[in-house]
Amino acid sequence: MKLSYDERYVSFQEEVDAFLSTHWQKAKGGKAEGAGEYIKTFRRLATENGYLYRGIPKRFGGSEQAPDVIKAQIITQSFAAAGAPMEVSGIGMMMLVPTLLEVGTDAQKERFVEKTVLGQYKWAQGYSEPQAGSDLASLRSRAELVGDEWVINGHKIWTTRAHEANYMFALLRTEPDAPKHGGLSYILLDFNQPGVTVRPIKQINGGREFCEVFLDNVRTPADWIVGQRGEGWAVSKVNLKHERNSVGSSSRSLPIFHSLIKLAQTASINGRPAIENPRIRARLVAIEGYVKSQLWSGYYQLTKASCDEPVGTLGLVNKITTTNILQSIAETATEIIGEAGLKAPPPEDVRGSGPEKWLNQILGSLALSLAGGASNIQRNIIAERGLGLPRTGTGQ
Repeated sequence: MKLSYDERYVSFQEEVDAFLSTHWQKAKGGKAEGAGEYIKTFRRLATENGYLYRGIPKRFGGSEQAPDVIKAQIITQSFAAAGAPMEVSGIGMMMLVPTLLEVGTDAQKERFVEKTVLGQYKWAQGYSEPQAGSDLASLRSRAELVGDEWVINGHKIWTTRAHEANYMFALLRTEPDAPKHGGLSYILLDFNQPGVTVRPIKQINGGREFCEVFLDNVRTPADWIVGQRGEGWAVSKVNLKHERNSVGSSSRSLPIFHSLIKLAQTASINGRPAIENPRIRARLVAIEGYVKSQLWSGYYQLTKASCDEPVGTLGLVNKITTTNILQSIAETATEIIGEAGLKAPPPEDVRGSGPEKWLNQILGSLALSLAGGASNIQRNIIAERGLGLPRTGTGQ
């Protein structure tokens, strides 16, 4: 494994750092008046220079750069170090845009990609239902083709930030007589119409990020189906691939672990710094081992990718590794903050300055076993597709 950049990439890193030094001023990118426009201008300039939206064609608002995982890594690291904004976030950018670029029609790309890149379109994901969670293919929401429109009826749940969205991509049953995996289609729909009802769900941390969505005779154009009719399951797997890659990123583990170290240094247990407690020290050492293993695994995968070599089963492990690390961090933080862990979390718009700022991280870690696909389902994927083990109950 090679951990140093060659001369070409060192030069590129210097170029990116020089751009940031010239064009990004963190003070102007905060909450001050005009910050939003300043960030928009910065993103546009960064895109023109080829640093953002690299995989998106220029005609759709991207910079249309040749794939290069090392350059992408350099950009991510340099922007993070400078505190500069990366691409517009959200489910639309994380899941829908790469899916449309891979399997969408030209008309769908023209209509939706650029406005999603610019943040004008915000998307919700219509997958889970009250009767269809891990067994997603058992979903009941249906779409019937009537003339040149799909008429949609159903009930979606755990729909992230649906109350802020103006569009949804949904998995719907269009072939009621087909086997359950073969009867689904991937369809886009506009929230701004009669028949769409969004109800936020109060979460354990007091927030309302998740929603349930009721669809009553909602209509959408016939050509807003992505992929072929009845092949939505295949499209959804493309979609979930991009979600799991995002959820499983090792970039989430390191900063939170560093925050845990600071907590252990400043908080007290029985009148002494928590980091001096033998049990806490042992946990921190164990977590650091997992974090460093994940980091080195990431380097290995980066090296393989830069050589156009598949990472194999290792790539399937990333998401579940991140889940396990962040849950271990949350368990350790819970012990360190002690009684403060019994308080109600602060409101979403209040960060908190004491131990209470850890409550959202602690409670949020519980959801990681489900986000992007349940951990047990991911273990089955690793076993069956990665290791070639037989499925349970097959008699093999």
